[in-house]
Amino acid sequence: MSGALFDLSGKGAVVTGANTGLGAAIAVALAGAGADIAAVGRTNPKETEALVRAAGRKLHWIEADLRSAKQATRIVKDCVERLGGVDVLVNNAGTIKRADAVDFSEADWDEVLDVNLKSAFFLAQAAARHMLDTGRRGKIINIASMLSFQGGIRVASYTAAKSGLAGLTRLMANEWAAKGINVNAIAPGYFATNNTEALRNDPTRSRDILARIPAGRWGKPEDLGGAAVFLASSASDYVHGTIVAVDGGWLAR
Repeated sequence: MSGALFDLSGKGAVVTGANTGLGAAIAVALAGAGADIAAVGRTNPKETEALVRAAGRKLHWIEADLRSAKQATRIVKDCVERLGGVDVLVNNAGTIKRADAVDFSEADWDEVLDVNLKSAFFLAQAAARHMLDTGRRGKIINIASMLSFQGGIRVASYTAAKSGLAGLTRLMANEWAAKGINVNAIAPGYFATNNTEALRNDPTRSRDILARIPAGRWGKPEDLGGAAVFLASSASDYVHGTIVAVDGGWLAR
């Protein structure tokens, strides 16, 4: 298979939450394949920028609080102005709140749904409008979760958001596939990130999780790079509405 299928040279990619963890690794992988990056978030992604520039690409930081979906149009416009267009959108930014369902607060529900689901939808909408208006083939990649398939415990709003994101991935694929826009998702398994720090610090939970992962380890952020490049590139032109699990075999168990 030709490496040109995975070449992202000349592409502009928006990656939310690219300052750390999975988002940073995805941004660096896309840059390694040739894309320029618009990193969206509240924190300056200095370390990610250094790695992107080391790959010979540029990174533009778009400061935004993704608890508000009203910024979606501005984010896409800013990327178009700085990178020449939006060819790839990675909806990665997310937050998580933990509490028993009987104690879960409305504030924690709203914050997680706003960041993980509402903003992801309206960013995809704004990116799709740009892609359709300019006649460019586009790739939208949503970062789902094992909890897009399973219920989990003590993360009611996160489970609701990630289950909803899986459904929206399929809906958007149904509407936009024939218009040259691929919408797919990546469902990471249990990765060593800030969001899983509480789990990894709990000896019992960490032991139980590792016992179920056939690969025998927590995922590393860079483990997502290949799937992200595949779904962002022409190699996935006939892939629509799919959720790619990158989970060390978790779902197979």
